[in-house]
Amino acid sequence: MLWIAIRMLTGDKTKFYGLLFGIAFSTLLITQQLTIFVNLIERGASGVYNEPNAQVWVMDPVSRTTDVNYAMPATALDQVRAVPGVEWAVPHLRSVASVRTREGDLEQVAIIGVDDTTLIGLPKSLFKGSRSVLSEPDAVIIDDGGTINMFGAGFDPVGERLELNDQRAVILGMADTIPAFTSTAVLYTKYSRALNFVPGTRNRMSFVLVGITEGEIPEAVAQRIEAQTGLKAETREEFARAGVNFIIQNTGIPTNFGITVILGFVVGVAIVGLTFSLFIRDNIKQFGALKAIGVTNAKIRRMVVAQASLVGFIGYALGVLGTVWFMWSFSGNPFFKGFYIPWQIPLISMVAVVIILAITGWLSLRSVLKTEPAAVFR
Repeated sequence: MLWIAIRMLTGDKTKFYGLLFGIAFSTLLITQQLTIFVNLIERGASGVYNEPNAQVWVMDPVSRTTDVNYAMPATALDQVRAVPGVEWAVPHLRSVASVRTREGDLEQVAIIGVDDTTLIGLPKSLFKGSRSVLSEPDAVIIDDGGTINMFGAGFDPVGERLELNDQRAVILGMADTIPAFTSTAVLYTKYSRALNFVPGTRNRMSFVLVGITEGEIPEAVAQRIEAQTGLKAETREEFARAGVNFIIQNTGIPTNFGITVILGFVVGVAIVGLTFSLFIRDNIKQFGALKAIGVTNAKIRRMVVAQASLVGFIGYALGVLGTVWFMWSFSGNPFFKGFYIPWQIPLISMVAVVIILAITGWLSLRSVLKTEPAAVFR
């Protein structure tokens, strides 16, 4: 009977392809939009992930993310170093400044000051140059995304001179970083030099980066720092999550992507439901004939389930493959750098496809079950 059901489904190629298109389009829309959404909000944690060494971040209690912070006095560094369980602690500065390029263009950049001695705070990998270039006078390292935004794709920024708040800066390296949520270029330099680049108030230190002693638990050390210093201390994972939550709570991104995903689901129900209903209506006599020769309603249900399963499997596979192809084709675009498809998203899409097929299949099946076998002979 299942073979008959499949032959009935594929016999009308127009409706069969229409069902595949509806499922594939819904799967593609849901999977692609959720993938972009997840990767986009995760960039709120890029400032934390670009620093590979710190296990605990210490900040003023009102600071929320790497970009939304309030400066602390320099004495906070010694307070943190005195806490048991802290193996090392270094200052970290994050600020913004205006820079004028050689062509006279004015750009806003983020300045990150890393520890003068250990260079903790600098990204792990560099595309050009080496970490030691920061020992050169006026040296800065620019991130790869900022290079494209400031100078254009394919430009080699090494040796480029900048006027940064009336100070001279020379780009001597390019870092391989996770792009930030915004398109602002990032310049890395030593902490002492960053203080000259961004003169300001008496308190200048944005964070204290902390490494814990072997055998200690980051959460316990963070609680100890808060209790002893009165500052806020968060582990690497906690602070990264805070950056993601800040974007979710303070932007319209979740609403916009949520509307698109819902529309994908609604479109899938509409297309698949209409096409499936037309398919059932056109084959109502065949179903009636099957019932006339003794096929039970239970077997009819299994036939419809088999038809829906075949359409769902092929359409879902096409939709997921379409998402993979989309991500691969745009992988060279700087905006999509580091984008990936979390394994949970295809599962969510699969659940959505099952719900779509369950709704449309149930609506279509009702007319079949109500069909009287005698209607075939009228």
